[in-house]
Amino acid sequence: MRSHLFVAVLLAATASPAIAAPVHQYGDLALSAKGDRIATIEGSDANPRGVITIRAAKDGHVLRAIDPCAKCTYSGLTFAPDGSLAFLQRDRAAGTVLLEIDDGKAQRTIATIGGIAQTPRFSRDGKRIALLVTVGAAKESGATQAGVRQVGEIGEHSDEQRIAVFDVAGAPVAAADVKPVSPANRYIYEYDWTPDGTGFVATTALGNGDNNWWVATIDAIDASSGAVRTIAKPATQINFPRVSPDGKTVAYIGGLMSDFGSVGGDVWTVPFVGGAPKNLMEKSNLTVTSISWPGRLIHGTSLKGDSNGLFAPAGDRANNVGWSRPASFSAGDGRAAYNADGTMVAMVVQDYTHAPAIFAGPVQNPVQITHDNDDQPAMVAAKSVTWKSDGFDVQGWLLSPIGADPATRAPMITIVHGGPAAASGPSYGARGATAALLKAGYYVFFPNPRGSYGQGEAFTAANKRDFGGGDLRDILAGIDAVEKVAPIDENRLGMTGGSYGGFMSMWANTQTNRFKAIVAGAGLSNWISYYGTNGIDQWMLPFFGKTMYDDPKAYEDVSAIYFMKKAKTPTFIYVGERDIEVPPTQSIEYWHALKDQGVDTSLVIYPDEGHGIRGPANAADVTKRTVAWFDKYLGK
Repeated sequence: MRSHLFVAVLLAATASPAIAAPVHQYGDLALSAKGDRIATIEGSDANPRGVITIRAAKDGHVLRAIDPCAKCTYSGLTFAPDGSLAFLQRDRAAGTVLLEIDDGKAQRTIATIGGIAQTPRFSRDGKRIALLVTVGAAKESGATQAGVRQVGEIGEHSDEQRIAVFDVAGAPVAAADVKPVSPANRYIYEYDWTPDGTGFVATTALGNGDNNWWVATIDAIDASSGAVRTIAKPATQINFPRVSPDGKTVAYIGGLMSDFGSVGGDVWTVPFVGGAPKNLMEKSNLTVTSISWPGRLIHGTSLKGDSNGLFAPAGDRANNVGWSRPASFSAGDGRAAYNADGTMVAMVVQDYTHAPAIFAGPVQNPVQITHDNDDQPAMVAAKSVTWKSDGFDVQGWLLSPIGADPATRAPMITIVHGGPAAASGPSYGARGATAALLKAGYYVFFPNPRGSYGQGEAFTAANKRDFGGGDLRDILAGIDAVEKVAPIDENRLGMTGGSYGGFMSMWANTQTNRFKAIVAGAGLSNWISYYGTNGIDQWMLPFFGKTMYDDPKAYEDVSAIYFMKKAKTPTFIYVGERDIEVPPTQSIEYWHALKDQGVDTSLVIYPDEGHGIRGPANAADVTKRTVAWFDKYLGK
């Protein structure tokens, strides 16, 4: 279950006086093979569509901008070996995506896709380019997106994301002529070209792509015939399949992951011809979040405690982290982009008090090369907090309003991330409801309890068959730790979160009276009924070990609905109408139980929204209602 439900990116409330200019944003960053140029999609809070911008990697100087379609959005930036840039140009009104190539002199269309598309990749000789396509897509890609309405005969058709291949020098391919090479009824999640260009290594699953990622396999796919050969069936969830330059080995991130896209685990390798996967990071105390295999070494990014770092699992130095800092990293393909031989790196870096900037340079010491946001002020005060709980070292982030009086006791809202395999980490300032809460005078606490990333796989797996047990104890112990370093009023504590954080908010209401107000976004109240009504039931098996039908008591034991007699805290609940990850029936069931118990509650179901409230008007309404709910019960 996704961790980003609570962030309404389009809202601009801040905890400090109005800033002079909108924050400059850098998206989908790519680094050229030579390491001399960077491409990003650049916009701002005031102009989120953005344009493609080419910069010099040495100093960030803008070389040129690409914006051929004022009504389109761009994605999928990737450089060819010769320095040409490929990108996707989406026209939502027309229902098409164009695969474009710009060589610095002219732009031309390689293919038109009738549906949706993502992740263009050049073959290593640059003569062909592959693309993940969903022809005639019924919904956006991913389970967090709004699902199709459940009417008619259910489950008889699923979108198919497949690999299509195009000749770079060939004539433009019309939408009607796009012929995927990977077979039908097999959903392709991620892929990498083999060095010889004859095929791909991909993570794939049969049938419903939203539901079956948790049982995906690593497969070799022939680029001409589409023939599939299974390389490995890992016991873990898998992300970032990457092929070694000699074509003999496949690397991937394997771990306990609760959602596609929320990546964390160890680095594993397996022979391309097949065999038993090998973990390069036994008993590691960090979480790898992305990998690439340029040149001789595997490179990537990792999270350890409060810091992200550049990572290379070399030989017996499995925890070999170089340049790091308590900040977040991002790029278009992973969290950092590398040149062809892995000596240069580029990524967007930000933390709670420093707005986004591009860092680039040698992997040993990248430096800041853009300064568009240097004048942006700190909008919050941030502190990393650590504490002990049941023998674990646990970490979290405490945000406080700028200028808060350290002598005045203040209310605090604990925000629990989704997942549960995820982590709350730094992003500039605060947005959406978080910003509004800080502006209203609340402290905000983001704990990363057991089940989170950042402490190694054993820590991530520590809440298996124990949802709401040890992780809730970690959260409550974290609040104790915060109260020792900040002027928090114990009598004015609130809790909120979305997805797994929504479950924790609902569950905590039945386990403790410590919180005086709760806001639950897309939460789970009844794991028994949830199992049979959600669209991604496969995600629960790695955590529970068995299906609900084989072990119903394990699901019942962590269902808030069976403990509602203990629930006393007023709760505001919200959810998207077309949420397939956590259907609105979970919120309805919880709301009904609170009403029946006479506990003050409110439920809002937002039309056409999925697992996350994305519409600007709806997101603004969630923020307004959230702050008002906490104000009502915690006092301003």
